[in-house]
Amino acid sequence: MRKTILTALLSLALVASPAMAVNPDEVLSDPELEQRARDISANLRCVVCRGENIDESNAAIARDLRLLVRERLVDGDSNEEVVDFIVERYGEYVLMKPNTSGANVILWAAGPALFLIALISGALYLRRRSQAREGAVALSSDEEARLKELLKDS
Repeated sequence: MRKTILTALLSLALVASPAMAVNPDEVLSDPELEQRARDISANLRCVVCRGENIDESNAAIARDLRLLVRERLVDGDSNEEVVDFIVERYGEYVLMKPNTSGANVILWAAGPALFLIALISGALYLRRRSQAREGAVALSSDEEARLKELLKDS
């Protein structure tokens, strides 16, 4: 009984753990280089899967990218050189955390800027609306009588 429970718990732990798609034939023999490859791969997006890094993806292109990262590391490239090489080939989309420089500044600033514009527009609208109510002219007694007469007819 105890063995069955232990086996079930172990199975659940394996299922609940994050799935890594790195195949054993991709793993480098040098643990330091392998760790560097994992660190780089964790920050590169699979171009097919969206939202998954290449370590987690089972797509063929993700496997190719993992192999490319490892190949470049074995050739002696630094982490930055590997990332630069892949970004040059596939564009900034492959970065899980895009750069906040150049044209991307517009994208990073657009959200807060539009929020501020909406906030200011809303405040101005509410201010004008309250001023319009304050400046409204009350109906004269003749106009009130005419309005009551019209409402009775309908």
